Amino acid sequence: MAEVVLHWMTVEFGNAGSRTHDYGARAKKAVHQAREFLAGTVGARSDELIFTSGATESNNIALLGMAAHGERTSRRHIVTSAIEHKAVLEPLEHLQERGFEVDYLQPGPTGRVAADAVMEKLRPDTLMVSLMHVNNETGIIQPVAELARRLQSTQTYLHVDAAQGYGKVPEDLRAPIDLISISGHKVGAPKGVGALVTRRRGWERVPVQPIMFGGGQERKLRPGTLPVPLIMGLAEAAKVFTADYPRWLQQSRELRTRLLAALSRTRFRINGDPEHAVPHILNVSFDDVDAERLIVRLKDQVAIATGSACTSASYTVSHVLTAMDLPQQVVTNGLRLSWHPGQATGLDVEELAETIAAMQTGRA
Repeated sequence: MAEVVLHWMTVEFGNAGSRTHDYGARAKKAVHQAREFLAGTVGARSDELIFTSGATESNNIALLGMAAHGERTSRRHIVTSAIEHKAVLEPLEHLQERGFEVDYLQPGPTGRVAADAVMEKLRPDTLMVSLMHVNNETGIIQPVAELARRLQSTQTYLHVDAAQGYGKVPEDLRAPIDLISISGHKVGAPKGVGALVTRRRGWERVPVQPIMFGGGQERKLRPGTLPVPLIMGLAEAAKVFTADYPRWLQQSRELRTRLLAALSRTRFRINGDPEHAVPHILNVSFDDVDAERLIVRLKDQVAIATGSACTSASYTVSHVLTAMDLPQQVVTNGLRLSWHPGQATGLDVEELAETIAAMQTGRA
């Protein structure tokens, strides 16, 4: 993938928006082919996908870009969940300041928002539902495919933040989801590139409006010179990941099984329903072990995180685990472990478990 990016940074340096020379023409053709492939991975048409800097920008365009339609049609109600990424929660806070009403659903201990709970919140003035595909802290898969099918008979649009799920649960995103946010680096692409899918309902486009202006690129929804090297890196990474998906899935499951078997010697609990989870993310809480202390102790063995924000003055626990209504000690000690099989070959799960067990018994 790096070779592809470097090629389009050095050998082919054309601007995909330039039509008066061969450099630009070749870049434009390459971007078109990348767009076709990436759109095809979610069952969309090439003209339904625009390139962005990542899922955060895609989320902002999808949510803030629907505001004008909501105001014009007096549809100012939005349904979401309390476990969304900040790239969704903060734009929704901005919409609330503009007079929109937002319902935040609580997932409960399973970490999964029920489709029925979403449908029960719909009102005649509901503009859209925004629900993430895979939760970034727990790995729990949300019922976005089911919701997409059920919302097709309504006037309510569905936005899915698929930053964590793109490529990992591929069939879900082929459902008739109106707006899909994609982040490239989650499948091995360079950081700083992603996409937004705006899928038609029949012949009608989703009425999303631009939130930035200048140049008219990307159907006027995302102006600016296209970052051809990053786009080509995204397409190449997606091709490699798609081809390698069966092996990735098997190895991720095997690593999860080995890890859980090793951790059985410790006192821990899995946060969220493991029956509806991706195989490469695990959120656990260990009894009698301070999460921050454990992170420091394991920093030379494995990269783990609390999934919460730390500032110089205070420690804030995970808003995701809090919304799951878990015991306070479980929330405070929650740890997020995630892996890519190819990057975890040197992980000694037995040593990891022994370190944790020693801390629980006071031996470390």
